Amino acid sequence: MAKQELFGGALAFIASGTPEAAAAEVRLKSLYGSVDPEQADIIIALGGDGFMLQMLHRFMNSGKPIYGMNRGSVGFLMNEFREDELRERVRAAVASTLHPLQMDALDQQGNEHRAYAINEVSLFRQSYQTAKLRISIDDRVRLEELSGDGVLVATPAGSTAYNLSAHGPILPIHAPLLALTPISAFRPRLWRGALIPDRVRVTLEVLEPEKRPVNAVADHTEIKSVLKIVVRQDRRAKSLILFDPGHSWDERILNEQFRY
Repeated sequence: MAKQELFGGALAFIASGTPEAAAAEVRLKSLYGSVDPEQADIIIALGGDGFMLQMLHRFMNSGKPIYGMNRGSVGFLMNEFREDELRERVRAAVASTLHPLQMDALDQQGNEHRAYAINEVSLFRQSYQTAKLRISIDDRVRLEELSGDGVLVATPAGSTAYNLSAHGPILPIHAPLLALTPISAFRPRLWRGALIPDRVRVTLEVLEPEKRPVNAVADHTEIKSVLKIVVRQDRRAKSLILFDPGHSWDERILNEQFRY
């Protein structure tokens, strides 16, 4: 992931639907002016982590970096909210380039779907029946049958999100790895997942799909009743996210690993 220094430009402010974010948008526009997002050089996102994910998807491949300020709850993907010296902060910010996962899914009706994920691609059981899944890496079967609630493939950016809640590993943001993490595995009970190179192709097949239906999720996109998904990193696609110096993603990920 490349980093670069940015030197300002036209700003567009976009707020989530919360009252705090809306009020911040009004105030910041009055202080700094604003242009339409299509004419902006830099997008200022006001909200929480979910809203930042939406913005990273919306402006993927646009070349427009996203500078977030926290008007939500956790704010792992956001910078501290301050009204003062915004242009100076943006000029000093450091950009990280995120390459998303591409998910190609085939559902039980024979329909094909494509979606992208900056955090993770997940398979979840749809009913009370446990999911049964076969896992292949570059067309070689590595796990003949995983029984449980599901499985996910997480990027380094998403490794501190749902992947961490599922007891997956935290990945440094520049690591050329993906986390393959089971969700409440029943069999094999002792399998804790795997770290895999980000250049591989992961195929997840649903076993007994009529009896044990499974849904696929790529960030905010959900596909019902899938038979198979193929996940790979798309190096041609990219989103840009900005962080204040001294509050970088590397530092946040290190902090997460020493929290208790």
